[in-house]
Amino acid sequence: MRVLGIDPGTRVVGWGVVEAEGSRLRAVAWGALKAPAGGVIEVRLRVLHEGVRALLAEHRPGAVALEEAFFGKGARAALALGEGRGAVLVAAALAGVPVRQYPPATVKKAVTGRGAAAKDQVAAMVRVILGLAEVPTPADATDALAAAICDLHRG
Repeated sequence: MRVLGIDPGTRVVGWGVVEAEGSRLRAVAWGALKAPAGGVIEVRLRVLHEGVRALLAEHRPGAVALEEAFFGKGARAALALGEGRGAVLVAAALAGVPVRQYPPATVKKAVTGRGAAAKDQVAAMVRVILGLAEVPTPADATDALAAAICDLHRG
């Protein structure tokens, strides 16, 4: 099973592809899609949508694991995050790939055992779980890999 994890946004979308080989998880690829800074929202969303569609075509995942919106940063931030999530949801729907959504605390708990884990703890455990020599960068990609791990653990 191959999962594309997504850490959504409107300027940067972290992504990570994780594959399950029996009980072992393997990182296939990761990175971040970046929309033009300062551009109008519809152009940024188009760029991110096209980037996600290209990732789906290239990596052919069986599912997309998407982090749900986090409301603790305020309504404006949640709205922007929702717009970025919308671009991802439409890309997955057009590709016929199911999307499974997880709250941030669920992703953290699946990776660290603790729903309130700090970002550096999540990053360290992503490295360990995937057997990587270093923590993946950028941080958005690490968060996306964590979402994919969460989905594969929940099976």
